[in-house]
Amino acid sequence: MAVTNDMKRRERFLSVAGKRTNRILEDLRLLGNCANKSNYSYTTEEVEKMFRSIEDEVEHVKMLYRLNEGKKEFKW
Repeated sequence: MAVTNDMKRRERFLSVAGKRTNRILEDLRLLGNCANKSNYSYTTEEVEKMFRSIEDEVEHVKMLYRLNEGKKEFKW
């Protein structure tokens, strides 16, 4: 079976996206360590601002994927 460009691009996506996703998940776990009030001091406002920034970026990236799905046709 010949390896097509689409297959190469898919393999590259799975490799890169998998590594990046795992890195983000690990960083979120590490961020969770900062919730320990015995070691850190923070305000509710700071935490809300931090998570608002994270959530905004997640929504932005999701939008990029939706835009690349292509236009859908309306059907009854």
